[in-house]
Amino acid sequence: MTKLIELKVPDIGDFDEIEIIEILVSVGDSIEENQDIITLESDKAAMEIPSSHAGIIKELKVNIGDMVKEGAIIALVEATTGAKSAPAVKTEKQKKQQKQPVKTFSFDDIKSYKAPEPEAKLIEETPFAPDSNAAVKHAHASPSVRQFARELGITLTMVVGSGEKGRITKQDVQNFVKQKINTPAVASGSGSAIPPVPVGNYEKFGAIEKVELSRIKKISGKHLHACWLNIPHVTQFDEADITELEKFRKSNKDSAAKQGVNLTPLVFIMKAVVASLKRYPELNASLSEDKENLILKNYYHIGVAVDTPNGLMVPVIRDVDKKGFLELAGELGEISSRARDGALTAKDLQGGTFSISSLGGIGGSFFTPIVNAPEVAILGVGRHKMQPVWNGSEFEPRLMLPLSVSYDHRVVDGAMGARFTNHLNMMLSDIRKVLL
Repeated sequence: MTKLIELKVPDIGDFDEIEIIEILVSVGDSIEENQDIITLESDKAAMEIPSSHAGIIKELKVNIGDMVKEGAIIALVEATTGAKSAPAVKTEKQKKQQKQPVKTFSFDDIKSYKAPEPEAKLIEETPFAPDSNAAVKHAHASPSVRQFARELGITLTMVVGSGEKGRITKQDVQNFVKQKINTPAVASGSGSAIPPVPVGNYEKFGAIEKVELSRIKKISGKHLHACWLNIPHVTQFDEADITELEKFRKSNKDSAAKQGVNLTPLVFIMKAVVASLKRYPELNASLSEDKENLILKNYYHIGVAVDTPNGLMVPVIRDVDKKGFLELAGELGEISSRARDGALTAKDLQGGTFSISSLGGIGGSFFTPIVNAPEVAILGVGRHKMQPVWNGSEFEPRLMLPLSVSYDHRVVDGAMGARFTNHLNMMLSDIRKVLL
């Protein structure tokens, strides 16, 4: 006996609403259980939503561009099997089993679209900088479009909307970027455009191999490029003496292992960072959209960069200030493992207030980490090594940890950046101070 079953949006993290960018089925299609039926896209990544039933699609209740939330009805399916809850986000292994391509943003994808031509005055402005004299003072756009524009470093008052009553759509923003990129660079010296990098004919020099970037690298690459172009970076370099911290960690490593957790130096660095952010809250903040106000955050969610087979991901550990060393160690190990397995959810990747990129396990000393907007600062950690340090009367061996703190110079000046780094050094030199 057949019956009509409602296919609904499952748990998608703490999004209020998220946009449908692709519908993978049509009315009349025969689908299998766990077959992808729609693709949703947030400001961080896209995710496929699978069907909870096998059967035949009788009616679609959504369209491309609709904003949906948990519980929203996607379609009606004539099913003969029982209901099962579909996972919110599929693992990388499951995704590879699906044949449907996942749509990602590409400038080539928007060549066929042409929005209304902007006014001549706006076309002449710098493509990625706000125009204080622009005729349009208020942009009519949804929160998701505003977030998308921020990720690309676009000021919405410079974009002409093609939607109802001049509403700016995501496609308008994409077309604006394409138009600016395709605009020929002006003469050298005027500084009002970024010239394109020429692509050569590499085959004439020897054999080549073309390897497609992973989806994670494509998404994060655009975000990092926008961050680098729009944030005036300054990086403060220093070294912290972690001799006593390492002794304390090693003395407790075995007892932690008996509880099933790996007590790594990163756990202590996270706690020291939070103690320093409480002292200098400007680094635990974000700029408002109009860049006129600083939004201070009274919570401490730390993003930790994880090296995965598909590229770098930054899952977020929430409420670090409220958790002990062992609890943090367990949570860090668990979320890092899920990141490498491709099993993170959208919720795992959002809400960060400050990020840490640790290369200590790989090697190297100092580097310049890119601020992960809308955050205003990030800590880079190198590999610690034993060095001779002058104590006032003689040299003694001390374990020194390289630190690289990059920050948004619009928010954090050099003096504050140096004070924050000094305070972080003090916390790491005597980890007991984080308890004060």
